Amino acid sequence: MTILVTAAGGQLGHLVIDALLDRGVAPGDIVAGARTTSKVADLEDRGIRVVALDYTVPETVSAALDGVDAVLLISGSEPGKRYEGHKNVIDAAAAAGVAKLVYTSLAHADAIDFVLAPEHKATEEYLAASDVPAVVLRNNWYTENYTPDALRAAETGVIAASVADGLVAAASRADYAEAAAVVLLEDGHLGSTYELSGDTAVSYADLAAAAAEALGRDVAYVPVSREQFEAALAEAGLDEGTVGFVAEMEDGIARGVLADADPTLARLIGRPTTPVADGLRAAVAAARVDA
Repeated sequence: MTILVTAAGGQLGHLVIDALLDRGVAPGDIVAGARTTSKVADLEDRGIRVVALDYTVPETVSAALDGVDAVLLISGSEPGKRYEGHKNVIDAAAAAGVAKLVYTSLAHADAIDFVLAPEHKATEEYLAASDVPAVVLRNNWYTENYTPDALRAAETGVIAASVADGLVAAASRADYAEAAAVVLLEDGHLGSTYELSGDTAVSYADLAAAAAEALGRDVAYVPVSREQFEAALAEAGLDEGTVGFVAEMEDGIARGVLADADPTLARLIGRPTTPVADGLRAAVAAARVDA
């Protein structure tokens, strides 16, 4: 079986390929699709076929799917521009007759009031109508999303957010990558939609404690109002649209849209999910090495 991993130049795509190799998939049976192929040069060095793949350029998607049996559609990274690109991949997969398409969606994408949800919900609906054999992985938050907050806290000793007492059932990016590898390789998952999350939902006070452990210094969670949060983002140089978008994400977290801890991810990967403290420690260490 030949497997195409889209967006392979990103961190999740790389980790999925690592997980496939760890499970015995031959490098020659993996295709790494990336908009910028230089970002996957390391994969080519490992014997993996690298192809140019841009969601917004349909001919690159069709070419990448040549001879492919299964495809992992990693959701696009640009809010507001994801859905059209996703449709291009789904259309190409239907035309190519792929046997399985796995899509990385968002927790409770069909039911939550969250600024990130509409494009995922629309993609799920389009995928269901396409008749492409599919599995939907509704990923909750990545622990690594908090790396910038932790690195700022290294200087300030503070994580400030407008999420009030909101909880997030985060897991590490590697946990979600392993789950994607599992459903790509195993039979019996087609037609399923899986809610994936960490085993335990954590508060931002818990997050601050995890950051303190990773940094080796005291870190406090400081709740702020939306207005205060937006002012801080604007002062940091973010444009008005980005400020509003990020503030809407905080509002959603405050409403609990990411608070549901579900055992499905742990069941799929055959182990407990990575505790947030462990995941954040590793992410901070990696960021400091890269710096």
